[in-house]
Amino acid sequence: MMYTRRGVLALAGALTVAGSASACGVTGGRQDASNRRLRMMIPNSPGGGYDQTGRAAAKTIEDNDLTGRFEIRNVLGASGTVAMQRLLNERGADDLVMTMGLGVVGAVFTNKSKARVSRMTPVARLIEDQEGILVPKDSPFESVDDLVATWKKDPGAVTVGGGSTAGGPDFLFPMQMAKTIGIDPRDVTFISYDGGGPLTTALLGSKIDVGMSGLGEFEGQIADGSLRVLAVSGKERTEMVDAPTLTEGGVDLVFSNWRGVLAPPGISAEQRRYLVDLFTTMHDTEEWREELRRNGWTDNFLTGDEFGDYLQEQDTRVETTLKELGLT
Repeated sequence: MMYTRRGVLALAGALTVAGSASACGVTGGRQDASNRRLRMMIPNSPGGGYDQTGRAAAKTIEDNDLTGRFEIRNVLGASGTVAMQRLLNERGADDLVMTMGLGVVGAVFTNKSKARVSRMTPVARLIEDQEGILVPKDSPFESVDDLVATWKKDPGAVTVGGGSTAGGPDFLFPMQMAKTIGIDPRDVTFISYDGGGPLTTALLGSKIDVGMSGLGEFEGQIADGSLRVLAVSGKERTEMVDAPTLTEGGVDLVFSNWRGVLAPPGISAEQRRYLVDLFTTMHDTEEWREELRRNGWTDNFLTGDEFGDYLQEQDTRVETTLKELGLT
């Protein structure tokens, strides 16, 4: 279903707002959506993927007068688990959303937290971000075939690095790739780095053989040739780099990272509709399309119950992989 900005404003205007009328912009018992303030939690540090996505969404919403100012707060700790617990604790809060994605799903499992995505209110999946297989310019691996042949011959001889901890996308991707090509994931030599910066340093310093991560943080090194991309993990090629997909390289695997928005549990059906309509209207703006182009994100929009079903599938997929590795 398509939603117009007018529909969002009308629905928002009908909501009852707790607190003083002057603080929330209420006139005659109805709320002016352009004055309504919302809070957004971001479960990683400024500049990270969730931060970039959340701030781009908030700016698009504000610039189109779909709501008032977003109060954005970065909540750090345990790869997103701390933020998820805080979201769970804010049960019923009708002014709060949180950006999240595959890495948060995995972190909740590895940290043995009860604040799982299935307990929250699904709002919208916003974007998809492919993983890339990166090597230094002087790497002996010229193609995916070269990597696969060497890796299968001696799994422990290939050191793989990623910019996320166990359970994150940069960890899950090489483990699922290894399994697909017939390597026991427990035999993979994996080194975790705290984001794209340290991973770049490790690749350029030949401390690892291969890096597997989203490509956005490596644009400069790819452009100047110091890093090469052997393949991307999505269903289709990306315009960001001239590289084949894994399936084109003979590996039957499609893998993507994604980012979306949750709300706390226990909010009303009316508030949930408001949030779904709000992000749907944001998604349809030219400003959001420009954010997708500028950041190299793939539009992969999904809302409400369908997003909830997707989250359940992700929970199961991640839990299965981590159990196989003895990490849950």
